[in-house]
Amino acid sequence: MSGGGNGVGRSAVNPNGGKRQGNNSKAVGNNGRAGNKGKVAPASAREIALDIMVKVEQQGAYSNLLLNSSLQKATLSKEDAGLVTELVYGSISRMNTLDYVLEGFVSKGIAKLQPWVRNLLRLSLYQIMYLDRIPSHAAVNEAVNIAKKKGHQGISGMVNGVLRSVLRAGDLPVLPEGLSQAQRISILYSHPLWLVERWITEYGVDTAEAICASNNEPPAVSVRVNTTMISREALLNQMIEQGLQASASEVSPYGIVVKGGGNLALTSWYRDGYLSVQDESSMLVAEAVAPEPGMRVLDCCAAPGGKTAHMGELMKDEGSIYANDLHLHKAKLISDQAERLGLDCVSTGSADALELEHTLEHQSFDRILLDAPCSGLGVIRRKPDLKWRKQPEDVASVASLQRELLQSVSKLLKPGGILVYSTCTTEQAENSEVVADFLKQNPDFTAVTFASPLWDRLEGTALAEGEGIQLLPHHYGSDGFYISKLQRVL
Repeated sequence: MSGGGNGVGRSAVNPNGGKRQGNNSKAVGNNGRAGNKGKVAPASAREIALDIMVKVEQQGAYSNLLLNSSLQKATLSKEDAGLVTELVYGSISRMNTLDYVLEGFVSKGIAKLQPWVRNLLRLSLYQIMYLDRIPSHAAVNEAVNIAKKKGHQGISGMVNGVLRSVLRAGDLPVLPEGLSQAQRISILYSHPLWLVERWITEYGVDTAEAICASNNEPPAVSVRVNTTMISREALLNQMIEQGLQASASEVSPYGIVVKGGGNLALTSWYRDGYLSVQDESSMLVAEAVAPEPGMRVLDCCAAPGGKTAHMGELMKDEGSIYANDLHLHKAKLISDQAERLGLDCVSTGSADALELEHTLEHQSFDRILLDAPCSGLGVIRRKPDLKWRKQPEDVASVASLQRELLQSVSKLLKPGGILVYSTCTTEQAENSEVVADFLKQNPDFTAVTFASPLWDRLEGTALAEGEGIQLLPHHYGSDGFYISKLQRVL
């Protein structure tokens, strides 16, 4: 199951092996050596990145969570913190390509290396192939220093030999003849072969390649304006006046895209409730629900509360929203969001969404949002390790749960009411196929055509998949998202 999260500071992709501009990090960052004899030097940016990568691989840690906690504990400059972020997200995102190249230079194969050695080679090769502001010789020297510190002379010699052989080889990777389109895309854009093949089947070769390329781009930072407090135009003007590179979202009339603005959750705009950090695609969901002041609304799987709060803002805080989540501590996140944004219409509960039909009155809600648990394959850009965790059977398993949830919560919708089903995935087994099956089994429901202005903004870019809208990562540089509107007609 997947939720949102921000990955920042990653470099753009060049699948042909040429380097693109990455974080400057003052050339190479802290080298980790002791400044005074007898004192233990703090871990360098590369050592912290290496530690995170090993834990992600060996312990199944989530890169975004571990990165955040590691940076909070470290005493790094802003530049070195950016380098850690770049190395972690970039190396994990490009792991397939890096491993393919390394296999040609490690005689016994990278699988037989110690985890820390394997990941040291990955993050070092990532710098050589994709970061143009870090000199290649500096990346090699730092790798050798870390190898000496963590291992022995034989390991440091091997690391040095492998990386210098890579430098002599020139542009990489070099692909052999006879590869299938899926194999080529899998290696060049670093995605699991099964996933590339699946996307080719669903969307065609060109779109599958575009999805994979987009997933390796750094995610945009976007915020949703709380229009109960300020207009988008007014907040946008304030940001520009303060020197931020901000622009109105093309996807959502409530969104602003900000480049180089840092963590906007640390600003007074956030603290005072003027904005929430949210992906542009995600902002479309509440707009599709289209709740009106005075309505009774149910958000079935609501944490962390971004879509709940957006619906409250659209209702002008008039009416009621019952926001449910399975976990009590996550339900509190929703309450905290509502309080920060000055929304009194939101109340929360903690229960299995499948049980809501037994505790809430049937046919009592004007609007229902089921933002269903999903594989999360639309948010790979933000969570690069996710693509290596997932397997084909995960999609089938979660699709079964989605069908149960949709059937269950639909009983709570009033005649004439609207139920919006949404996911942050690209997979039609979780999206249009779930909706199509539901409509076959429930003749008292019908799909609602997306009307302007929402569809007018997306037409020609987003896909109309069956009974809903499918946004893919390359359409706007936002998350992959599916949204379908269903109405009870009897």
